[in-house]
Amino acid sequence: MEVVIITGMSGAGRSRAADWFEDQGYYCVDNMPPALINNFLALASSDENNIQKTVFVADLRSGSFFGELMDVIDELRSRSDIELTVLYMEAAVSEIVRRYNEVRRNHPLTGGQASASVIEDEREKLREIRKKADLVLDTSNLKLPEMVAELDRMFFGGSGSSSFAVNISSFGFKYGIPTESDVMFDVRFLPNPFYVPSLKKLTGNNKKVRDYIFKSELAGEFVESVHALLSSMMQGYIDEGKYHLNIAFGCTGGHHRSVAIANAVAEEFRKDGMRVRIYHRDLDLQNKKG
Repeated sequence: MEVVIITGMSGAGRSRAADWFEDQGYYCVDNMPPALINNFLALASSDENNIQKTVFVADLRSGSFFGELMDVIDELRSRSDIELTVLYMEAAVSEIVRRYNEVRRNHPLTGGQASASVIEDEREKLREIRKKADLVLDTSNLKLPEMVAELDRMFFGGSGSSSFAVNISSFGFKYGIPTESDVMFDVRFLPNPFYVPSLKKLTGNNKKVRDYIFKSELAGEFVESVHALLSSMMQGYIDEGKYHLNIAFGCTGGHHRSVAIANAVAEEFRKDGMRVRIYHRDLDLQNKKG
């Protein structure tokens, strides 16, 4: 029997992931006490039920039962009749706070507001479970269709837990530094298209803007250097158990230089055969403000 256990941080998208699995023909059970999982699997595999694909969503709502999940995972992995995958879902603290504020729901850990301290406390409580995960999905910068595409890739595309993901983003310093980034680069040393009237309203996705920025030899040299540096670090991150690396490029407004450089670095990693996701955080803010 194929069994998937979805766990991780509240607000990271576990319920949406369970919905996707249900659409793929899995029998989904939300918030079952871990101690009852084996009993359910015995019933599910009977001749009468013959359920072959099951998903369990386990989280801190299970209270004291959640501590038993570690033992259940170990037991299921020892069984020859069970093909187990543990999917851990997480997101940046700031993103989870934003999501809870949007839906005006209380955090299940305290029954109160989803503050940064509450979410960090949950992350700490889940630390050991995360170590047991086969797959880790960071949904910080993913819209629902993108999350679904990642799940499809993970479970049906052959990517597996060894497929390290590179998350590349652009941002504007004037709107704040992205706290979820592992590595951050300041590209404000490059020529700024904002001061060229014909380029001001365009973005770093536009060829004219890219050409203007890369007229400077510094731009090409910088992309090559960053690619080489991060490539040399990548195996170390993988060996330390990281499933993704968040790289951020910042300029003044997150509109021109950071966008073009982020795209260029992303293209280099795609050439290497890496899984790459790109997110331009502040791309539209400048036009909206002026």
